Formats: sequence, structure tokens, C-alpha cells
Amino acid sequence: MVTPIIIILLLCSPLLLGIIYSKVRGVQVETTTLACWGLGIAFMFFFIGHIVKAQGMVEMLPSWVPYRLPLVYFTGVIELVVAILLFIPKYQLSTAKAAIAIFILFFPANVYAALNSVGLGGHQWGPVYLLIRAPLQIILIAWAYFMCVKPLSMPVAEIK
Repeated sequence: MVTPIIIILLLCSPLLLGIIYSKVRGVQVETTTLACWGLGIAFMFFFIGHIVKAQGMVEMLPSWVPYRLPLVYFTGVIELVVAILLFIPKYQLSTAKAAIAIFILFFPANVYAALNSVGLGGHQWGPVYLLIRAPLQIILIAWAYFMCVKPLSMPVAEIK
């Protein structure tokens, strides 16, 4: 179950690199921008998962959901658009808000997959997987909100 670790590393990497760059070069970097980039990289990872593991994603949806494969590809495209927009300063605030909505809207599929032991990305562990997935979703939502929507107003160089 390495996926949650990968997601956290992707999420935090731009900010951590920005802190290092700030300390080495003695310059200020914009934490909000770097936080949005991290979220964008995470959404790229989600998009890739929807394309590469499309059939597994289909299994995460109940059989009564129509057009499951096209829906998986469509949600993947939504994740790609979100990823791209998180790199464009003009759209970062509204896209971070949309990301929060996406995390909330997509979570029931994770609950369904865990309760039905779908064999993808840890869901085969059954309901215990939600003990990892639910906190990860909370972390992603908190990151989007506190780092991108309502960010700290202090540049990285001023963090002691």
C-alpha cells in the first residue's frame, strides 16, 4: 500500500523543494503557488491512475452505475484539467475549491470499493483500507483548503 505515500510525497515535493531553494539562495518563494503545484502533481497522478488502471477503477463503481468505463475516463479528464489549472495562477483559487469538491464527490467510490474488497490500490484489504483512505482524503482536502484556498500569508523564507 505504497500509493498513499506516493501521493503525500507528490503533494509536498514542490513546497519542500521551495523551502530548500529559499534557504540556499536566500530568496522568498510563494508558498501558495508551490502548494497548488503539489496538488496539481497529485492530480496528474490521479489522472494517470484513471487511464492506466481504468478497468480497476470501473470495478470501484457499483454495477448499477451506467457507462462505467466512459465515466472513469471522463473523471480522469476532469482530474487532468484540474491538474493543469492548478499550475496557472489565475485559476488556482477556484480550481483548489473544485479539487475539494472532487475529493468529496469521489469518496463514495472509495467506500464502495473498500466495502466490496475491490482488488485495486489497497481496496482489496476491505473496510480496513478506509482507515488509511479516509485520513488521506482529509489531508488532501485540508491541503487544498489551508494551503491553496486560505493560505498562510507568509513567504517560505520567513518561516523559522
